[in-house]
Amino acid sequence: MNLRPYQTDAIAGIHEAWKEHRSTLLVMPTGVGKTIVFSSIINETPGRVMVLAHREELISQAVDKIHGITGDEPDVEMGNWWAAEGGFNESRVVVSTVQTQIAGRNGDGRMARFSPFDFSLLVVDESHHATSPSWRKVIDHYRQNPDLKVLGVTATPDRLDEEALGQVFESVAFDYEIVDAIADGWLVPIRQKAVYVEGLDYSSVRTTAGDLNGADLARVLEYEETLHAMAHPTLEIVGDRKTVVFTATVAQSERLAEIFNRHRADCARFVCGTTPKDERRELFRDFAAGRFQILCNVGITTEGWDEPTLEVVVMGRPTKSRALYAQCAGRGMRTLPGVVDRLDSAEERKAAIAASRKPFVEIVDFVGNSGRHKLMTTADILGGKHSDDVVDRAREKIEKGADSEARDIEEILEEAADELKLEKEAEMARRAKLIAQAKYTTNTVNPFDVLQLEPRKARGWDRVKKPSAKMVALLEKTGIATKDMTFTQASQLIGEIIKRRDEGQCSFKQARLLLRYGYPANMSFKDASATIDAIAKNNWKKLA
Repeated sequence: MNLRPYQTDAIAGIHEAWKEHRSTLLVMPTGVGKTIVFSSIINETPGRVMVLAHREELISQAVDKIHGITGDEPDVEMGNWWAAEGGFNESRVVVSTVQTQIAGRNGDGRMARFSPFDFSLLVVDESHHATSPSWRKVIDHYRQNPDLKVLGVTATPDRLDEEALGQVFESVAFDYEIVDAIADGWLVPIRQKAVYVEGLDYSSVRTTAGDLNGADLARVLEYEETLHAMAHPTLEIVGDRKTVVFTATVAQSERLAEIFNRHRADCARFVCGTTPKDERRELFRDFAAGRFQILCNVGITTEGWDEPTLEVVVMGRPTKSRALYAQCAGRGMRTLPGVVDRLDSAEERKAAIAASRKPFVEIVDFVGNSGRHKLMTTADILGGKHSDDVVDRAREKIEKGADSEARDIEEILEEAADELKLEKEAEMARRAKLIAQAKYTTNTVNPFDVLQLEPRKARGWDRVKKPSAKMVALLEKTGIATKDMTFTQASQLIGEIIKRRDEGQCSFKQARLLLRYGYPANMSFKDASATIDAIAKNNWKKLA
C-alpha cells in the first residue's frame, strides 16, 4: 500500500517518540487512515501485538486493515470469539475489545489469559477513552511488561480529555488536525448551516460529566413542536443528498424518522443500541446503496462507521464535547472513492474535490437559547490554529447567521480573525500614542502584543511541555524573554519570527523599539532601520 506523506511522517514520529518514551499518542482526524498507520507500525514491529478497541465495527476494520497490510490473520478476542493461545494456531496479532478483556472474574477475566510479557506492542484505538477506569485497568495489565511499547490512536480529542490523556501517554508523536487534512486536500471542506428553532431552550439543562444531561435533553428534544421544527427545515436543506442525523435519545431518533417518512415515503430509518447487529448491518448496506436517504441514529455512527458518499450531517443533538462533535462531523468529511489518491499536490486534490459530486460536507446545527452552555460548532473543531477569541467570535457569527445560506467555516474563521486583528491594531495604535506620551519604564513586554499576534490555544498535553533548549536560545537571541513560556507559545513566536524575516518585515527588537517611541510595528526591515537610525540621531527622541 502506498502511504500518504502525512502517514509516513506519522510513522517516523512514532518511532522517534519511542526512543525516549514507552508510550506515545497519534492524533489524526476521522477519514485520513489512522488504522493504516497503526497497521504499518504493526508490520514493522517484531514480536506479538495486542490491539484494543471497544466496538465491533472498529474490531472488523482493524482486522481487515492489519491483514491487508501485514499479511497476518489477526485473532479476535471478543464475545464468542476466542484467540488461540500457544501452539501452531496462535496469531502474531490479537484484536480485542476492552469489555471482553475485563469480562468475568470481578473484572480480571479474559485479559488474565494473556501474559503481558508475550507482547511487544499494545495499540489502543480510539484512545480518548483510555482515561476511564476500565481502559486504564487493561492498559496497566499489559504495561506490567517494562519492554512493552504503547501506541494510542485517536481523532481530535476533547480539550477536557487532553491533560488526562497526557497522564496515560508520555508523549504526542504526531498531531494532524482536521484543518490540516482539509488544507492538504485529503478531506472535503465544511460548510456550516445554522437553523434557528423557536422555543428551543437549553438554559435549564444541567451538565453531567462535562456534557449536557441526557434526561434533561430528552425533555427538551422530544417535545413535539421541536421535532417538527427540526424535521421541516432539514428536508428543505438536504434536498436529495445522503444525510445522517445525530440525535440525543432513541425516542427523538424514532420520531424524527417517522416525521421524515410522513413527508417523503420511506426516505428515513433509525438505528440505536438495541437494534440487532444483523439488522444494523443490513441497514448500513441499504443506506450505502441509496435505498433510503436519511439515517437517524443515537450514538451508533459516531465511531467505526465509514460512508464516503455521506453529504450532510445534521446535529439533532447539541453537545459541549469537542471530541463528540468532531466525530459526528468527521463522518461526512471523507472524499468520494478515487477522487484524490493518485494526485500529488494539495492544489490538485482540492480542485478534484471541488469538481466531484461531493465538493463539501454540510453540517447543520439547530440554534436556540443555549443559556450558560458553550455548545460546540464547526468553529471549535477547525479552530485549532486560532485563539479562543477567534473561535468564540466565529461561533457568534454562525449563530447570528442562523437561517442564512450555508457558508464555508474556514471563511468564517478568517473573517473573525481579520476582525479581531483590526480591532487589536486599532488598540495598539491607541496605546502607542499613550506610550509616546509616557516615560518608558520597563523592558518587560508581551511579545504577542509587539508582533500583533493572537496567542494560539495550547493543547492539553502541551500546557506542561516546555520549549526545547534550541527554541529558548533562538527566542532569547531574538530578544524575547522565555520565562514561564509554554511550548505552544514558543512554537508560534518562532514561526512568526521566521515568517517576518522571509517577508522582509522588521525584527522583534526593531518592532519593540518602534512601539516604545510610538511608531507602528509593521514596518519593513529597511524602513524600521532608517526610522531607528533617525531616532538615534535625534538623541533618542521621537521625530517631530
